[in-house]
Amino acid sequence: MSETGVEGTAGDAGSEMPVWEQRFRAPRVSLPEWAEDAPQRSLFVSNATGTYELYSWDRATGEQRQVTERANGTTDGTLSPDGQWVWWFNDKDGDEFGVWMRQPFGSGAGDGAAEVALPGLEPSYPAGLALSRDGSFAVVGRSTDEDGSTIHLVRADEGPVEIYRHRESAGVGDLSHDGSLIAIEHTEHGDAMHSALWVVRPDGSSVAALDDTKGGTVELGLEVLGFAPVDGDTRLLVGHQRRGRWEPMVWDVASGEERELDLGLPGDVSAEWCPDGSALLVAHSFEARSELWRYELGGGELVPVPTPAGSVSGATARPDGTVEFLWSSAAEPPVVRSTAGGVVLDPPGMKAPASVPVTDAWVEGPGGRIHALVQKPAGAEGPLPTIFEVHGGPTWHDSDAFAAGPAAWVDHGFAVVRVNYRGSTGYGREWTDALKHRVGLIELEDIAAVREWAVDSGLADPERLVLSGGSWGGYLTLLGLGTQPDAWAVGLAAVPVADYVTAYADEMEALKALDRTLFGGSPEEVPDRFEASSPLTYVDAVKAPVYISAGVNDPRCPIRQIDNYVDRLAARGAPHEVYRYDAGHGSLVVDERIKQLGLELDFARRHVR
Repeated sequence: MSETGVEGTAGDAGSEMPVWEQRFRAPRVSLPEWAEDAPQRSLFVSNATGTYELYSWDRATGEQRQVTERANGTTDGTLSPDGQWVWWFNDKDGDEFGVWMRQPFGSGAGDGAAEVALPGLEPSYPAGLALSRDGSFAVVGRSTDEDGSTIHLVRADEGPVEIYRHRESAGVGDLSHDGSLIAIEHTEHGDAMHSALWVVRPDGSSVAALDDTKGGTVELGLEVLGFAPVDGDTRLLVGHQRRGRWEPMVWDVASGEERELDLGLPGDVSAEWCPDGSALLVAHSFEARSELWRYELGGGELVPVPTPAGSVSGATARPDGTVEFLWSSAAEPPVVRSTAGGVVLDPPGMKAPASVPVTDAWVEGPGGRIHALVQKPAGAEGPLPTIFEVHGGPTWHDSDAFAAGPAAWVDHGFAVVRVNYRGSTGYGREWTDALKHRVGLIELEDIAAVREWAVDSGLADPERLVLSGGSWGGYLTLLGLGTQPDAWAVGLAAVPVADYVTAYADEMEALKALDRTLFGGSPEEVPDRFEASSPLTYVDAVKAPVYISAGVNDPRCPIRQIDNYVDRLAARGAPHEVYRYDAGHGSLVVDERIKQLGLELDFARRHVR
């Protein structure tokens, strides 16, 4: 389809496939990670073969090699600090449960060089990994339903030693430059949305603790951003919420000194160390856009790092003083750039066609002003068929960044509305933390307010409204179809929560902890809250045709609870279609992604005029 929704193809030489499909097939690369002590060695993710896999890159020679080749793809990997090894997580068909592998840098997917990195540890869900600079040990976070969270120290040629255990969620934050300190993020207090910090020695003995959870009505989170990259330096860069949003501070874990950095920026602020430890690379996110700054710790000078308007989804400060960053906007596809000028990685092959820019809508809602991002076909006049693409998370937010899915709907003549409802990140702690107890219902109040605005403004045709989303967005789609049955013409739910009680029983342990935080307890402790927030409760009220896609190995939104919901639809003959695929919480295979979106487009076009 063309950008105006008329059947056509792109004008690129030799290309006969639809524009929307080209956006999925065009080669993409992630921001390259580089080895701390061998910065010429890098690791990145690409879809060059049609599946997202890991690639090594020797910048000195220019050689790039595909490291992994698995049927359902691989994206979870890292380099050892000395650049000698590539580590990657090996699960089964997207179930996220597995073991760490490693292979020499420069080896390829077909070389047979991969080996189990930690043979003394049983499979688990991953919960962080830190590798010592001298290669003598690894710190490994694990999560299982039986053990909860554990952290092990594994020395070369020795068995793993457990240095931490707790039923609640926890994980490895970072390892100090000299390997003498380990930072742990934990939720021992029972609030999975607000972590506290603990620093220990490799033998597990305690060094320091930091906890901003007040135990009252206001709880504040902390996150590990990284130890200073200097031997013997005990400074830990930490994210905190003490002024109502995420900001960085420097915590000296030896002296206890805390230096909060008020940079005068209005949005959420994160940071990472520059390689010599004298400055920070600062990422600032505000109202769905982001930008970069450099902050000098000595003089307190804040200097902008030039980036185009849009979204920076990752950045790193290189030893030569340059900054590499992954940038895109809703209209322009992602590209890895450098402040030295030019593109860092430019994969061969077709280029992803551009889309249309977003416009901002601010709508008054029951909990305050709601920010929505709107795209529509160029030159189109409303009212238009409109799809509300609801983001997942829920602690996430839509931004002015390129996304092939929304662009495809624009190609097919739809307006696209994306709502950063209460519960979304990027708008302050209170906005994010509003999502408790009335789970799902709060977000849908905000979506309803934006829906009313879209209709009243003339953008959206009230008879041709599609509610759609994946993961948490899929959950909100099913819940919205049942609680707002007259508002939507079609529902499209990918990997959703459909029956919350069964989902809780079957999901991975870390998500059980999150659900207990959101609802204030388990289904046995607060059954009324789970019932009020479960799509299954309202399934008999659903009027719109429903399309559901689900991964049969999904540990986050397991298949059994989706089957329960579908059985209820089928029992009363409600119009619905279900597509099951052999993967987990989404797919890393390009053909599969195209197939799934094609099925959604076809379903919507059959049920929306």
